[in-house]
Amino acid sequence: MTRPASFLRRLAILFGLALLAGGLAAAPASAQTQNQAQDGEHYSVDEIVRTGGAFFGEVSGGLASVVEHSMSQYGQPNGYVLGEQGSGALIAGVRYGQGTLYTKNAGKHPVYFQGPSIGWDFGGDGSKVMMLVYNLPSVNAMYDRFVGVNGSAYLVGGVGATVLSRNNIFVVPIVSGVGARLGISVGYLKFTDKQTWNPF
Repeated sequence: MTRPASFLRRLAILFGLALLAGGLAAAPASAQTQNQAQDGEHYSVDEIVRTGGAFFGEVSGGLASVVEHSMSQYGQPNGYVLGEQGSGALIAGVRYGQGTLYTKNAGKHPVYFQGPSIGWDFGGDGSKVMMLVYNLPSVNAMYDRFVGVNGSAYLVGGVGATVLSRNNIFVVPIVSGVGARLGISVGYLKFTDKQTWNPF
């Protein structure tokens, strides 16, 4: 009589393990997306908002909204740039900037950016800028020309962002405060590893 009871116990345990395995296999893809930032390569919303808040000097709802909007479109970034930029314009203008590219798996690297801009951008201005970088296959792939995506301007709570792209790599410059107006006038930006005054 003990042998059938033992057999039923083992059967119940095996059945329970089978259910557990099935439940894990059926876990939604969103759970995998949430764990993407823990793969040693990507950054989560919280990491970017914390870094951006410290960089800009405050954590604002506008920054969080812009970051969440960006990640809802392109997933989680595998790099970001913290830097400063200056521009001068009368409808058409030019901007220059420099900063540091941060990655989890390739360290940090200097980056310079420059390019013409066309849009509602008047006078001169300087501002801090944070750029989220998506699908960057290597550091060297950053050093090229990225073109603005039409209709990508996003402005909320004094924080503005646009989208630049090249070969499925997306760069989202985010500016805060007065400089946020610069976000709606990006033409293209050329990224280099050495400073240059040629915006083209």
